[in-house]
Amino acid sequence: MKIGVIGAGILGLAVARELASSGAEVTVLDKESRVAAHQTGHNSGVVHAGIYYAPGSLKARLCRDGVAMLREYCAEHRLPYDEVGKLVIASTRAELPALRRIAERARENGVPGIVELDALGLREVEPFAVGAGAVHSPTTAITDFPAVARRLAEDVVAMGGAVRLSHPVRALSETASGVVVVAGRSRLRFDAVVSCAGLGTDRVAALAGAPGDVRIVPFRGEYRRLRGAARGLVRGLIYPVPDPRYPFLGVHLTRRIDGEVLVGPNAVMALAFEGYRWRDLSPGDLREILGWPGTWRMAGRNWRTGVREVYGSVAPDAFLTAARRYVPILGPADLEPAEGGVRAQAVGRDGRLLDDFAIDVHGRIVLVRNAPSPAATASLAIARHVVLTVPLG
Repeated sequence: MKIGVIGAGILGLAVARELASSGAEVTVLDKESRVAAHQTGHNSGVVHAGIYYAPGSLKARLCRDGVAMLREYCAEHRLPYDEVGKLVIASTRAELPALRRIAERARENGVPGIVELDALGLREVEPFAVGAGAVHSPTTAITDFPAVARRLAEDVVAMGGAVRLSHPVRALSETASGVVVVAGRSRLRFDAVVSCAGLGTDRVAALAGAPGDVRIVPFRGEYRRLRGAARGLVRGLIYPVPDPRYPFLGVHLTRRIDGEVLVGPNAVMALAFEGYRWRDLSPGDLREILGWPGTWRMAGRNWRTGVREVYGSVAPDAFLTAARRYVPILGPADLEPAEGGVRAQAVGRDGRLLDDFAIDVHGRIVLVRNAPSPAATASLAIARHVVLTVPLG
């Protein structure tokens, strides 16, 4: 059976590997000249333990399964994997009830080792951090997701598959016997196609004749990083108590596998699907984004948060102020600009931001509609789940 996979990020490559291991002849198609060029390549590297997600959701289940699978995969292939641990800190006593709910949810999701700490206890984990209390997840880890993606691509090829880079998908049509894909200068026929196109999800769905009831709205996440000796002020991961109304976790401090410590991200709507900077503006992309009614309804519901996030983007001291809520010893000289990323966030017609993974089957075409964080963590488990939906008849 011949199956095409659109997208050479970590999820597309994980799906391709899962398919190839079951005996399918797999071809991965991507418009970029390298794998992991977008969301995977701009990932902070956190392997999420499954603390926040609604019990019973795909995110909760596949994140927990995915952690175990990813840990084993990294060990097998000698890829970096370091359980540095995460503190979710309540900066004020008013946040303590929400913090307790996070601990309860984490335990319900089966996250091991969850401990609730008081103001003194959290400093035993992070000596320079402050807060009214914290939840400690000692098994939360960090890895190198681009390296994992490159290894997955090697696996696909070793199993007889192909990874065709610089092959943008230009046409997609379902026939009585399969799916015809025009990618680059190639015309390919498959028995089925799986789209893991990330920021390009809507365009692939439109080519498939399945625009659906949600659209991708790109959110740019901007970062700063700690400079020099200030990196030693953070041992692992320091997160705020998240706002349950918003699917972003707020500015946090993240130790990376390369020793850098990131501060961020914020979340501002990008002006292009691949808009990594304010000056990255695509009139065509912006027409698509603003032409979706859900974009305006989302903005109407969340305008106060939006204003705050934009302020955080343009105000020089905003990241420092956010970081000092948790590590007050930090000063202006300790932060410098760092590379950001863009998150593909699905938004419904009613303006609702989809919080869970979403996968649709349209004839012989499987469309991954929404796969935000923790999709990299859960990629191997999501792949196993997606493959079960591929029409084989």
